[in-house]
Amino acid sequence: MHSKLESPPKNYLVLFVVTLIMSLLGLLFVFEASTAESFLLFGNQYHFLIQHGIGLVFGLIVLGIATMIPSQFWIKSSLIWYILGLSLLLLVFVPGLGIELNGARRWISIGSARFQSIEFFKFGLIAFFANWLSKHQKFPPFLFLTGLPALLVILQPDLGSLLLLLAIAGSMYFVAGGDIKKILGLLSIGIPILIMIIIFSPYRLKRLTTFINPESDPLGASFHIRQITLALGRGGWTGQGIGNSNQKYSYIPEASTDSIFSIIAEEIGFLGSLAIFSLFIIYFYNANKIVSDSKKTKSIKLLGFGIIIWIGIQVILNLSAVVGLVPLTGVPLPFFSYGRSALVMLLFATGILIRIGKET
Repeated sequence: MHSKLESPPKNYLVLFVVTLIMSLLGLLFVFEASTAESFLLFGNQYHFLIQHGIGLVFGLIVLGIATMIPSQFWIKSSLIWYILGLSLLLLVFVPGLGIELNGARRWISIGSARFQSIEFFKFGLIAFFANWLSKHQKFPPFLFLTGLPALLVILQPDLGSLLLLLAIAGSMYFVAGGDIKKILGLLSIGIPILIMIIIFSPYRLKRLTTFINPESDPLGASFHIRQITLALGRGGWTGQGIGNSNQKYSYIPEASTDSIFSIIAEEIGFLGSLAIFSLFIIYFYNANKIVSDSKKTKSIKLLGFGIIIWIGIQVILNLSAVVGLVPLTGVPLPFFSYGRSALVMLLFATGILIRIGKET
C-alpha cells in the first residue's frame, strides 16, 4: 500500500533546491579545477566538465525516479541490494572487468563505462541494515555482515571507504538500539589493526608522517598537503576570483577530486567557502527534519539516517583533510568532487530522502 503524500512546500523541497544548487556549483568548480589536467591528459580542457555533466544529468534522472518509488520498496528489497553490492565489490578482482589505477582495484569497466563498486555498496549496506537492525541488533551476525565487505574493501585497497563503511555500520547499530559498549570494544580491537594496516603500507605511512610533520619532505610526500595549504592561504577572505586559481595548474594532485575544496577556497576565499559550508548545513538540517518525523517507521528512519551519515561523514573527512585536521584519506567532497558514479549515487540517495519527506 502506498504512503499518503503531503502537500508542498516542505523540507523535501528545500532539500531538492539546495542539492541542485550544490550540484551545479560542483559542475562549475570541477571545470575550474580540471582545465589544466584535462588539457594535459586529453588535449581538451572541457573533458572532465563534459564527463561530470553527463553524470549530473543521469544523476538528476535517477533522483527523479527515486522520488516516485515508495521508500518501503528499498526496505523490502534490501537483501537484493546488499548481495548485489557485495557482488560488485568482488567483480573488481575479476580480470577484464576490474581495472587497476594507481595501485588500487576499485573500478569496474564495461565497454567505455567505468564506475566504482563501493559507491553502490554504500547504499546496499544502508538499505540492508535499515531493515535488519530495525528487527534486532544481534552482535555476532552484525560483525559478519560488516566484516565481509570491509575485508573486500581492504583488499582493493581503499582505506577511506573502509573508514566510511565502518562509521555507517557502527552509527546505524547504535541508533537502532545496539549496545554502545560492544561498539567501543570493537574499536579497541579495530584501531590497533588499522594502525598495523597503515604501518605496513608505505604510502599510507607517508601520509601519516607528513600529517604529523608537514616539513619532513616538502618536495615529496608533503608536497600535496603543502600545496593545499598554499591554495587556502591565497584565498584569503574573498578569494582570487573565479578562474584565477594558480594551484590548479598541476600543483595540487587530484585537484578536481579529493582536493577540490582547496581550489574552491582559493578562488572564492573564506567567505565563499563559508557559503558552501552553509549549503551543507541547510542540506543536513532539512534531511534530519525529514528523518526525525515521529510518524516514520523505525526501518525508514534508519534508512534516512544511514544516508545522512554516509554523506555527512564524507563531508567531515574531506574538509578535515583539506584544512589539515586529519591525514589525507582520499574521500571526495559530496556533490563537488569529480566522479560520475559517486555523484549519481549521491543524487539517487537524496531522491530517497526527498521521497521519505513526501510520505506521511
